[in-house]
Amino acid sequence: MARITYISGPIVKATLENESPKLLEVAYVGKDKLIGEIVSVERDTITVQVYEATEGLKLGEPVILSGEMLKAILGPGLLGSIYDGIERPLMKLGERIEKGASVYPLSKDKKWHFVPLLKKGDEVEEGDIFGYVKESSIKHFLTIPNGIEGVIEEIKEEGDYTINEELLCFHNGRKLTMIQEWPVRFGRKYRKRLKPDTPLITGQRIIDFLFPIAKGGTASIPGGFGTGKTILQQTLAKWCDADIIVYIGCGERGNEMTEVLEKFPELEDPKTGKKLIERTILIANTSNMPVSAREASIYLGITIAEYFRDMGYHVALMADSTSRWAEAMRELSTRMGELPIEEGFPAYLSSRIAGVYERAGFVETMSGKVGSLSIIGAVSPPGGDFSEPVTRHTRRFTSVFWALDKELANARFYPAINYTQSYSAYGETVRVWWEDIYKEWYELRSWMMKLLQEDDKLQRIVKLLGSEALPEEQKLTVEIANLVKEVFLQQNAFDPIDAYCPPEKQIALAKVLKSLYDWWQACLKEAAIPIKTLKGQKIVEEIVKLRFLKSVPENIEEKIESTYKNLIKIYGEREK
Repeated sequence: MARITYISGPIVKATLENESPKLLEVAYVGKDKLIGEIVSVERDTITVQVYEATEGLKLGEPVILSGEMLKAILGPGLLGSIYDGIERPLMKLGERIEKGASVYPLSKDKKWHFVPLLKKGDEVEEGDIFGYVKESSIKHFLTIPNGIEGVIEEIKEEGDYTINEELLCFHNGRKLTMIQEWPVRFGRKYRKRLKPDTPLITGQRIIDFLFPIAKGGTASIPGGFGTGKTILQQTLAKWCDADIIVYIGCGERGNEMTEVLEKFPELEDPKTGKKLIERTILIANTSNMPVSAREASIYLGITIAEYFRDMGYHVALMADSTSRWAEAMRELSTRMGELPIEEGFPAYLSSRIAGVYERAGFVETMSGKVGSLSIIGAVSPPGGDFSEPVTRHTRRFTSVFWALDKELANARFYPAINYTQSYSAYGETVRVWWEDIYKEWYELRSWMMKLLQEDDKLQRIVKLLGSEALPEEQKLTVEIANLVKEVFLQQNAFDPIDAYCPPEKQIALAKVLKSLYDWWQACLKEAAIPIKTLKGQKIVEEIVKLRFLKSVPENIEEKIESTYKNLIKIYGEREK
């Protein structure tokens, strides 16, 4: 047993007697047995990061070492649950969380219908699937834990069992239940990492078409206050084609997280028709909860996500926000007296951010299945400054950067993604998938990107002198770009049709806009028709309304051709 000699907020130091502590070992602090983790060992002194409020803690109180690392309890019952940063179920803890409260994260009484997939005499090794239970709309596969192999001596027949009942027994006497435990700070094993070549379809046109994220990819959503980070993450959680959603509210305001907790159980899942919460795990560690548990919540969420990935599912993890997580690291580091670097963050900020995002991936699991974990982290730079350390380091380790813009958000442009600052490294990797739908997808995407970049340069002149100061060729670029922004980039999250746009419709809309651009160019070249006349045609109004239709009419491009062919003919006759 150790005794407390120093207390500074969530950081507690204790003098050892005869113990041999391990780094990252769980410790129980004080008479209330507050849960903590050893983060430093120096001769006969340990430093403990306490995951609960330390008010009332006194010098001399005992610190008991557990001999184990901080682990996630994994098994049936995770889906639909709401946990705090150290996997205590908030619904069971009630409105007031008592100090040292210890509640098992899964129900020990509920029975699950077990279906065995192996038989007596089968030889198995770590990662092999020996059965499954039905949980919500998915099969919850049960796997052989890490480091275990052998010949099955006995396996239970199909039937209803609790999570703690023994289902499988080996020749050496080792027995397995439905439960697994895994240290949260270490990634779960897999056979090999695969190329992320399948897009995670979100239904948001600006994301899927221009700045795609692959399944198993990483993305960051930086943006100042009020730019819509939380709303965008909730939209992605609802509409993306992942099998499982893990949503982490890390250090966000309590009222925002309350809204998430209230909305998710009521939202209808567009994939299954059931409630979205049934394939979602929520981890809530709001700004008024202990700061140290905020630091652990990210690792807990990733470990749970990896668990479902290893069953062969595609998992999307939303972390809102990693800036608050980094701020928790900064506070803890400062209290421990560690040497700070820029803006007071610890020297290991960069490596910690890298360690989180590197656990994403498209992998072949130990069971031979293919699964993925996509990590999408929101970043909240103070004052919207993207050069601050957390945003800058996050940008280094993520392959997609969706930069949210304050001006677009104020203009009620949703999603408020700045198309000139954003980028995606997955454009080439997902190219084959998109070209299976439409062969010229890459050329169509490149045209739209180039058009928007040219428009961005021209906007500086437009703001100073007005669009009338531009020559007709540049007016064409500006007007088509305006249509691209209105028809393609902007979406109405409250419209039942426009809230989600399937890939086929995205391509159809882009083709219509490219067709319009080509015909305007033809009109300008062949008959010198003014842009004001071109954009005044009735067909333009029809194009603007296309995003609110379930599908793009097949004859729309023919109507565009007919409209502007007639216009060329009329102007040609006038010239004669």
